[in-house]
Amino acid sequence: DDRSRFWTVYQKVAAQHDNEFLEHYDGDMDIVLIFSGLFSAVNTAFITTMGPSDATTTDALLTQIITLMVMNSQGTTITDNYPLPVPPAYSNGQVWFQTLAYASLAFSLLAAFGAVLGKQW
Repeated sequence: DDRSRFWTVYQKVAAQHDNEFLEHYDGDMDIVLIFSGLFSAVNTAFITTMGPSDATTTDALLTQIITLMVMNSQGTTITDNYPLPVPPAYSNGQVWFQTLAYASLAFSLLAAFGAVLGKQW
């Protein structure tokens, strides 16, 4: 029967085409996952170094604690206020750079999420 032979050949050709398609795009999704993972790691390393330094605030707090302990041990009354140092404000360029860094991290994670969904599908 010609009809059954047509569908048999069609099923064979379609399965071959589908397998080639899946192999090709499965490899592409692996590449996207590797690239987005490495890019996210490097981008995160840069983002963590862009923040304000906690060392300045910690040093100021430790200095205040030591001063207050010395004054207390000498019986001196503590009447002064010891304000914390105000961190410098970010410039417009720093704000834009941080915004772009966080946006690129978000898009990289979104690409990785899409690749994972594609591989599971």
